[in-house]
Amino acid sequence: MSENALTETPSYIGLIVGGLLISLTVLFVAGFILYSSICPCERTPGGFLFGERVDVPVSNWSMANEVPLCQIQIWAGIRPHSINLNCMAADDGKLYLSCSDCEGKYWSNVVGLEDLGKLRLGQNVYPVKFTRVLDAIELDRAWSARIAKLQYLASASNPAPGSSAPRPEDWWSFNVSFFSP
Repeated sequence: MSENALTETPSYIGLIVGGLLISLTVLFVAGFILYSSICPCERTPGGFLFGERVDVPVSNWSMANEVPLCQIQIWAGIRPHSINLNCMAADDGKLYLSCSDCEGKYWSNVVGLEDLGKLRLGQNVYPVKFTRVLDAIELDRAWSARIAKLQYLASASNPAPGSSAPRPEDWWSFNVSFFSP
């Protein structure tokens, strides 16, 4: 066989490798979407939050006091990251997220003092802005709203603090407000 005959033989290696890479990418994306449809669950984070998108501005979030937990989605670099959190509305309808030992948690360090994301209540998904609460009076107000909500929605994994329990020093709260893109 001549040298020309060897160079003219088509090579399928590039085609096979390319096909494998495309197949793996499709499987990864499909798996992530399936995973996102199941989680966040319990303490396991998820990806995208799916549900009915609500674009009507919300100023009174009292409906959050009817669900045990809220789910939030933030962007962590190039990927979505969603988790379950305690959420509670104060008497005036202002919405807060609750976070114990928050300084070492992944999501709170990604959000920082302020960030955009999504909030799911039931099957509704809202575009929102998260703002960390630093004022002690407002933190006490959020803590009181948390105590009030958990008096009737506590569970074994999310027990209610006593009605006069002081706010822990390592407890953080974030204000959640509707964000119209």
